[in-house]
Amino acid sequence: MASLLTSPLTKPKPFFLSSPPRPLTAPPPLHLAGISLTHNQKLAPFKLPSLVSSAFKKRDVAASAAAASGTGDDYRRIMLSDVMVKKKTDKAVWWEREWTSMDFGAVAVVVSMHLLSLLAPFQFNWRAVSVAFVLYIVTGLLGITLSFHRNLTHRSFKLPKWLEYLFAYCGAQALQGHPIDWVSTHRYHHQFCDSDKDPHSPLEGFWFSHMNWMFDTNTITQRVGEPNNVGDLEKQPFYQFLKDTYIWHPVALAAALYAMGGFPFIVWGMGVRIVWVYHITWLVNSACHVWGNQAWNTGDLSKNNWWVAALAFGEGWHNNHHAFEFSARHGLEWWQFDMTWYVVRFLQAIGLATEVKLPSEAQKQRMALTSDSS
Repeated sequence: MASLLTSPLTKPKPFFLSSPPRPLTAPPPLHLAGISLTHNQKLAPFKLPSLVSSAFKKRDVAASAAAASGTGDDYRRIMLSDVMVKKKTDKAVWWEREWTSMDFGAVAVVVSMHLLSLLAPFQFNWRAVSVAFVLYIVTGLLGITLSFHRNLTHRSFKLPKWLEYLFAYCGAQALQGHPIDWVSTHRYHHQFCDSDKDPHSPLEGFWFSHMNWMFDTNTITQRVGEPNNVGDLEKQPFYQFLKDTYIWHPVALAAALYAMGGFPFIVWGMGVRIVWVYHITWLVNSACHVWGNQAWNTGDLSKNNWWVAALAFGEGWHNNHHAFEFSARHGLEWWQFDMTWYVVRFLQAIGLATEVKLPSEAQKQRMALTSDSS
């Protein structure tokens, strides 16, 4: 989840940190096809995923890697994890592959935002820090986790159109791309999770899943084709407008910040805030498929990670989310802090959020790791 000049699919894509199509298909079988079939997610038109009716076998990535390599010498383990990735053999793949203008643009945006944030200690004042914090909430929580992810991608609840569009506009200010591309890539991630077609699987390396996948547009297109799973958004003029004018909205926000507080507001309100939201969003793609624990038979590497959940407004309860993609609530236990869910619940209480979806007890029993499978 995350992009820059244009988000996911039109945006930067993955290069092979672990070499072309992941060879983790040798015995024991991974049964990756079950992920897409059981979630009823066809490329077009997009359909909300249904629950898995038959239990998945929990994937043993380490065993699969060892079986594929014979001795396991061709694989390495991600630190403090059971996730095995193939050792990179082509040292020049990053430099010698074909780069598109979109790839260069994505790198330019990411690098420039990081460089801008390095000026923060020299441009410190409490007003600028306060602006950055407010924009972190507005763009990260209301824009990315509530709007782009739970509302637009998974249709976990409905909002009045004026509020849906307002929150989506907040998401566009996170500089992760426009809604159509962001949503398309994330839907592909769920459809092909941790398979050769996944836009950002850690099986190709931690940094690949964290951010490097965004810098190779051609590879994503080769994996999943052109975006054709976002017809519900493409038919709405507002989202087409954001797509056509996307880059100008963060520019307008930067101009407004400069008018209000000068260069410190740019450094903190744009640089620091954007970099912070970048990495907490990217950690859901990387850390939450590497570190944590699994409570459900999802058939993929998704994990519940409490510290990512704390930073990313509840998105870190990622195994919960992959088990029940439709659910507006990710922190399913009372102690699983989920700020995005609390906002959705508040909107529901005042009548603005309707058709809020949650998993039933029967659905939980079917997905539980302790469930007997035939």
